[in-house]
Amino acid sequence: MAERVKSTRPYDSPRRREQAAATRVEILDAAQRLFERDGYAATTMAAIAAEARVALKTVYVAFETKSGVLRALWNARLRGGQEDVPMGQQALYREVLDEPDPECQLRLNARNSREGKLRIGAIAEAIRSAAPLDPDIAALWARINTDYHANQRAIIECLDAKNALRPGLGVELGTDILWTINHPNTWQLLVTQRGWAPEQYEQWAAETAITQLLKPPLAEPAPTRNSASTATRQRTRVSPD
Repeated sequence: MAERVKSTRPYDSPRRREQAAATRVEILDAAQRLFERDGYAATTMAAIAAEARVALKTVYVAFETKSGVLRALWNARLRGGQEDVPMGQQALYREVLDEPDPECQLRLNARNSREGKLRIGAIAEAIRSAAPLDPDIAALWARINTDYHANQRAIIECLDAKNALRPGLGVELGTDILWTINHPNTWQLLVTQRGWAPEQYEQWAAETAITQLLKPPLAEPAPTRNSASTATRQRTRVSPD
């Protein structure tokens, strides 16, 4: 009788997966501190390992390269810990697209911009600064800009479908305007360099988008001469005895 050969399977357990996930978070947190403090170029994989208090090999196994660490960090912070959910399906973004009122859409978008920049503003600046130094990071920065432009375009297309855009403003120009208002570079200039409060940025982003993109509210028609005279006579009419 032939002897049964046992198949070999890689050992796995929920506890080991939890430990690996926790280690990954620690590495990303450590990398963020170093990237934001020292910059991408000055931060080494060894420094990330030391900051996270893990073996250097552990960092390489988890992310392979320094650019891989930065890319993973961006995705984690951008999506608020929901890396498996594309931006187009994130609940807050869907809330903007599903909002029927155009002005409310832009105010919700400004809120999302503020909340998102609090998570990714500093790391976005690290990516932008590192793009000329590393082809992988340059590709990441280009993808960030392309994806962000596409996300803002979807909002403009919603406004256009409601016939809410300012006369003469097409989808392309409207997208460029909204993209610029909510771009990480704009946050960097106003909040980081000029010291604006995040709430001040949100209010500015909302009001600027509403003014630049939406049709102005219809002005109430001025009363005609005859109607004004009639109203005056009605106010001064005296009841008969």
